[in-house]
Amino acid sequence: MIWATLEGMGMGLVLSFIIGPVFFALIQNSLENGFRHSVFMALGILLSDSIFVIITYFGVSFLIGNIAFKIILGYVGGMILIGIGWATLRKKVMKKPVSGNFLIARKRKGFLKGLGLNGINPFVLLFWISVAGLVHLKSSFDALDKVVFYLALMITVFSFDLFKAYMAQSLRHHLTSNLMLKMNRTVGILLVFFGIRMLYFAFQQHQVIL
Repeated sequence: MIWATLEGMGMGLVLSFIIGPVFFALIQNSLENGFRHSVFMALGILLSDSIFVIITYFGVSFLIGNIAFKIILGYVGGMILIGIGWATLRKKVMKKPVSGNFLIARKRKGFLKGLGLNGINPFVLLFWISVAGLVHLKSSFDALDKVVFYLALMITVFSFDLFKAYMAQSLRHHLTSNLMLKMNRTVGILLVFFGIRMLYFAFQQHQVIL
């Protein structure tokens, strides 16, 4: 259970520091509307991630009894993670958000903004598909470990979303292009690492049936 918690937190940290539209939208919302409004946006992101978790986990569970599918899932999921990691490494640094009517200050609109921005991002869905595959491929995880893993992951992501919103005023002065580039490279390397691990798990399963 401890190892599942640590792995979930680690994956949550990786997801939290992917710099994309949701990252900047959350900071922008905090700068313009305050921390309380950003809490609702973070809740929208959390709900979106929760929906993806349910869809991907049970979608994978439906077919995971087939050993061939399990192996294919491992190889495909690993390649997806490596691909996202490689794209993150090569991603050009986005410009800092500017002031303006980027987000509406109503809490409900902030919630829907977080839900929508996160929900329409195909990379988020691909990420959760890969996570579901990784969880199912880990034979050392029992049902409780899987629950703990996902809870640790989701709590970590939500906590860091709140932290980013709270620190938005400071980030405005310190979020330089060079810092964002370093963050992108770090996250990219970690995603590639997780992808390689997933390929290794799939290879182990492949060896068992040979």
